[in-house]
Amino acid sequence: MSKLRRQLSAGIANNVETKSLDDLKNRTGNLYESIAIIAKRANQINISLKEELHNKLDEFASHTDSLEEIHENKEQIEISRAYERMPNPALLATQEFLDSKVYFRKGEDQLFD
Repeated sequence: MSKLRRQLSAGIANNVETKSLDDLKNRTGNLYESIAIIAKRANQINISLKEELHNKLDEFASHTDSLEEIHENKEQIEISRAYERMPNPALLATQEFLDSKVYFRKGEDQLFD
């Protein structure tokens, strides 16, 4: 298992749990800002996991496909199933946010004349 997957899925359940909106709001002072931060982090996690999965599956890619090779590639199937069992990136991002593992900052407020 890769370092990223171990780090991300450690202690996080695959199923959705109810979270307190007050906990989300208290981190930034605004619920919508908190959700936007979580969404951006979930996109980052999703992109990195997708790249990692594609890199691993490219190792098994063959340019000459035969019917026997397609059915006998159990390692590729196991890798795909492992990624399917991982928690959703939104769940991972929410847990990171609640555990204060996500760095975020507000941009300067710009005044328009």
